[in-house]
Amino acid sequence: MTENWSNKRKIVNDPVYGLINIPSEIIYDIIEHRYFQRLRRIKQLGLTDYVYPGAVHTRFQHTLGAVHLINNAIGTLRLKNVEISSDEENAVTLAILLHDIGHGPFSHTLENNIATEFGHEDLSLLYMQELNKEFKGQLDLAIKIFSNKYHKKFLHQLVSSQLDVDRLDYLRRDSFYTGVSEGVISSDRIIKMLNVVNDQLVVEAKGIYSIEKFLIARWLMYWQVYLHKTVVSAEQLLLKIFKRVKYLIKENKEIYLSKEFDFFFKAKDKNTHAILENFSIIDDNDILALVKNWTNHEDKVLSLLSKNLLNRHLYKIEIQNTPFENHKIEELRKKASVKLNLSKDELEYFVFTNHISKEAYSVLDEKIQILYKDGSLVDIADASDMLNTSILSKTVRKYFLCYPKEIINI
Repeated sequence: MTENWSNKRKIVNDPVYGLINIPSEIIYDIIEHRYFQRLRRIKQLGLTDYVYPGAVHTRFQHTLGAVHLINNAIGTLRLKNVEISSDEENAVTLAILLHDIGHGPFSHTLENNIATEFGHEDLSLLYMQELNKEFKGQLDLAIKIFSNKYHKKFLHQLVSSQLDVDRLDYLRRDSFYTGVSEGVISSDRIIKMLNVVNDQLVVEAKGIYSIEKFLIARWLMYWQVYLHKTVVSAEQLLLKIFKRVKYLIKENKEIYLSKEFDFFFKAKDKNTHAILENFSIIDDNDILALVKNWTNHEDKVLSLLSKNLLNRHLYKIEIQNTPFENHKIEELRKKASVKLNLSKDELEYFVFTNHISKEAYSVLDEKIQILYKDGSLVDIADASDMLNTSILSKTVRKYFLCYPKEIINI
């Protein structure tokens, strides 16, 4: 932090947007901080590369992309006479830079499984507060914006809303790295159509088709990528591994853990600083190292689950719109019990059912407002000719059933 700003005027060559500028000295210093550098070792899409091999991009890349988009958005709004001071620009950029710093290994897959007391947004705020101490209050305004406690609410909406730069980046970036063209959106055009009315972020009417495409793209990306059934199978396998580990610890069985995981899984008194310090060390590589070690564990359930994850020997998964019938589940459990020599308690790790759900647009959250030339504002769900509230806001729930592939032909 003693370098001159002239030495910190960096540009990053991003495959999605081209050259990205680091806009200020404090942004550079936060990027260089060890808390932030950890995001290089956290994959944006967790285990999605088990289906789309190109999906190995990181939270680090995504966050820099979001910084680029928020700076473009600020430039657009200023051209439309929206007052944004240099301090506010810096603060909202810091807020988006740090919005994902609380993500743990494999991103959403292990949410609440390591630092069980906190979600990733809670941890992001705690990290911002910790960094604010180190940077002597330079993040005060950023924290207010991130927490939606600043009087200019549209700044928070740029960071977190149903049309924020976080979503604009991850849809375009995830589409790029997975090769799924359905996720391609016109992020540049959407940003050019932004405006502010009554302290609310709005979209000018001529951008309505880009918003429709954005909502459809997000919907398709969820079911084609984020909730792809094989991705769900892989994520469930990792979750079952962690469930078994916690069970063995509870039963006082000997199991190898790194110092940081020993802290999270065994320590009784955890202060916030210790949580942040230990969490800031662990990443995807640590999980894989542990799983490799557990392949040789004497517990056959943990050993088999760990081998399956490393070798991509995933559960067979079925998905349907209604719950699975109990007799089918019981029949699969009997087959698994015989084939794998499993007890009744052990079967729950190999044959199980649950559900996934998603909606395209929430009518309960802050709405995406379309601004017409006469000054009127209309919710996108009502303004769209192609989409309507019943379609956009409907929560689609799908039920899945997982079981070992080995029992299919029994």
